[in-house]
Amino acid sequence: MHPATPRRHARTGLTLTALGLGGAQMGGLFQATTLDEAAGAFRAAWERGVRTYDTAPFYGFTRAERRLGTLLTEEPRDAYVVSTKVGRVMVPDPSVGAMEEGYAEPLPFRPAFDYSHDGVLRSFEASRQRLGILDPDILYVHDIGRVTHGERHAHHWEQLTAGGGFRALTRLREEGAVRAIGLGVNEWEIVAEAIEVADLDLCMLAGRYTLLEQDSLTLMDECARRGIGIAVAGAFNSGLLAGQNTYNYAEAPPALVARTQALRAACAEEGVRLEAAALQFPLLHPAALTVVTGARDAAQVEANAARFADPIPEGFWARLKARGLIHEAAPV
Repeated sequence: MHPATPRRHARTGLTLTALGLGGAQMGGLFQATTLDEAAGAFRAAWERGVRTYDTAPFYGFTRAERRLGTLLTEEPRDAYVVSTKVGRVMVPDPSVGAMEEGYAEPLPFRPAFDYSHDGVLRSFEASRQRLGILDPDILYVHDIGRVTHGERHAHHWEQLTAGGGFRALTRLREEGAVRAIGLGVNEWEIVAEAIEVADLDLCMLAGRYTLLEQDSLTLMDECARRGIGIAVAGAFNSGLLAGQNTYNYAEAPPALVARTQALRAACAEEGVRLEAAALQFPLLHPAALTVVTGARDAAQVEANAARFADPIPEGFWARLKARGLIHEAAPV
């Protein structure tokens, strides 16, 4: 598939490109990213027709939003789709140090979770200022969920529901400040809960519908039925499907390493790069609109674009299914 392949979301009318560029590396996730490297990644994506871009206040503690906004605002506003997130209010704090929460050189703004009505509006207004874009297309609630927050989850969920966080999102959509609202999370179960209590359009799901795992298939099917789009992030499961021994940003468990090795062997038999299969598989599901990948520099963008365009042999997916390497009900 070509990275620039347009994929229209019927409910909102937004057209996303099949491949999108994520902004965490622009913020220095795990290692510092220079401004030149970030600009190179953006330019390489743009030149390959990528027009879907995602960022968040948390990435680099505001650094990624500032960088992406500077780059995007050099382009015509109607030429791209951009998403950002709410759920954290960035508070000035000169004590912020190197490598906090995974970011190598975060700016001096400490994230404070706030999913309330006023917190959502404050976060959104600050994002507009940093991006230089009044009307980001998609606004996601960032990192809500039981695994993420543990014993604090009930408090944050209460802020979103009874506390008016979802109401603030709906208001922004009704006012035309954004065109789509949803969640941007690593936990598919919380998306399943959220679509029962809020009228969501698009959700970003990281690492949970991939070539390695499809436990979220029932959710994906329900989203397809309701017309809720899914932006798939974390297609490499934070590196495991791209040759690293990491899963969910930690050392990969042996069972998943073994499964990955089986997938790589099956791909090799067919002359398919595992990385190419990992990027292309999620878009076989009708709910999936785009696969958003992070990249630190132009070389990483070019590598992902090439993998995304690799030809897949006829019947390849069905043969993986027959070997028990993907869920028997997954669309292929």
